[in-house]
Amino acid sequence: MYSVGDLIMYSSHGICEIDDITEKNFSNQTKTYYVMHPINNAQLVINVPIHSDKINLQDVVNKATAQKIIDSFEHPGVDWIEKNNHRIHIYSEAIKHGDRYEIAKIVNTLMVKQHELQLFEKKLSSQDMKLLTSIQNILFSELALSLETTSDDIYNRVVECLKQQI
Repeated sequence: MYSVGDLIMYSSHGICEIDDITEKNFSNQTKTYYVMHPINNAQLVINVPIHSDKINLQDVVNKATAQKIIDSFEHPGVDWIEKNNHRIHIYSEAIKHGDRYEIAKIVNTLMVKQHELQLFEKKLSSQDMKLLTSIQNILFSELALSLETTSDDIYNRVVECLKQQI
């Protein structure tokens, strides 16, 4: 169980700070909830039931794990799936599980594909770009927090690792 003030990872919202733990009654059921906000959006209030199989709350990765995740960009990511809708579906399902190494592999693949397309003056599809931007921001923010640096620094480190593939 987390405590007020803890920083945690919460699916598509990224790093959140727990502001309160409270009981709420809905449909004659009382449940305990974390009341939290994303660290990059203090205005957004999120209520998450503490005991839920459907909610994916995780600890922020430690320094050693963060460095291993960055180092993983030296190796190929996931396979590129040609069919756009199928690719987005498969990648999105993998992201929902919250495995940072798998998410890093997806970011890796999308960043490499983006680079390859730029060589031919083309761009990623809007769906791919939206997915890349979202998960890249969340992952790089978490790595930056763990390594006590900035997201821009993490981006630059990742680009250096990717140069070995390109």
